[in-house]
Amino acid sequence: MDNKYKLHEFLNVNRLQTLQDNFSKSMMIALVVVDQEGVPVTRPSGFSDFCARSRMNKTLARHCYDSDRAGGEAAMRAGRPVVYRCYCGFVEFAVPIMINHQYLGAFISGQVKVEEEKENSIPYILGNQQPESSRLSDLHDNTPHMPYARFESTAYTLLHVASYLVEQAHANNIQRELRQKDQELACELRKRVEIERALHEAEFKALSYQVNPHFLFNVLNTIGRLAFLEEASRTETMVYDFADMMRYLLRKNNNGLITLGQEVNYVKCYMSIQKVRMNERFDYTNDIAEKYNDVACPFLILQPLVENFFNYVVEPRETKSHILLRATDDGKDITIEITDNGDGISPEEIALILSGNQRRQKGSIGINNINNRLQLLFGEKYGLQITSPYKPMLGTTIKLKFPMVPA
Repeated sequence: MDNKYKLHEFLNVNRLQTLQDNFSKSMMIALVVVDQEGVPVTRPSGFSDFCARSRMNKTLARHCYDSDRAGGEAAMRAGRPVVYRCYCGFVEFAVPIMINHQYLGAFISGQVKVEEEKENSIPYILGNQQPESSRLSDLHDNTPHMPYARFESTAYTLLHVASYLVEQAHANNIQRELRQKDQELACELRKRVEIERALHEAEFKALSYQVNPHFLFNVLNTIGRLAFLEEASRTETMVYDFADMMRYLLRKNNNGLITLGQEVNYVKCYMSIQKVRMNERFDYTNDIAEKYNDVACPFLILQPLVENFFNYVVEPRETKSHILLRATDDGKDITIEITDNGDGISPEEIALILSGNQRRQKGSIGINNINNRLQLLFGEKYGLQITSPYKPMLGTTIKLKFPMVPA
């Protein structure tokens, strides 16, 4: 029986115990709450000496649990209290605990004898087994008596109490689920606001060049031609690389997506300029195959990560640095790895970076924005992951995962 709720999860067991103790004491009747397997969820209240002693024996206790389980299932099928005799011959009743037609367990009560004529008409829930030892036999004979009418009335009173408890618990669960959904919705709305802000930050560079783009490109082309005439090949290359970068920034689609080939080309231009600026202080390897060129890629998703490489690996040290860009796929999703040979990042710092803590440097905020943009555009299972052994020269790896959909 596969239930959405478990009895101990659905009802507060401590409150259930208090109710059970008070009900048992006021009605002078044994009472226990069992789950759908007949295993007690609460401590027994008002048990007879015979039953209390019998349950100390593992074999006899198993019989008791089987009897309670069978009684609870019978009450579940009937949808009301069911009176029966347990395997020892005592008269008991089971009151089902149900929610939305799901059976959670039962109140098991009784351990009494009723009028002999009435008792003989009550069926055994399982087999009949008399106590073997003389001590248990004496305790069995001393079982209290109760008028059947009162016994039956107690069963239906407990049914009303159980129904009220379940209704209250169900209402509380609905309210709790609604509050949780409200919190999730509020969190999603906050996240969308953060993503929109992140997209605006990513667009800022492009917007800053839109004052007069024709004038900008005319100037760059003039400088490039001048460098060509003066045979300054490195200057010419650098100018045209920078011009390509500016065109990329102005080419972005409104939905925030571009092709991976365009994004990689932008990074290549950026690296070419950095190579002129820093000469032999770093090496760069691009292992992103051309077959991925037409994959849809978020705008400005790689360059901020590469820029961090220069800010936190190349600039602070004199030793030669290296960065590798690599792409793999599983036929459905593409994973881009950006690996450097820096001194790494501690687990604590990784957690802060991914949280987008505003007190940290802009590089960490940019990484968090990239992660949020991936999840907003493609879903929660996609995003950014950072791993690092946090040891000198063993570096850091950043992985970006998103679906292989055409742009």
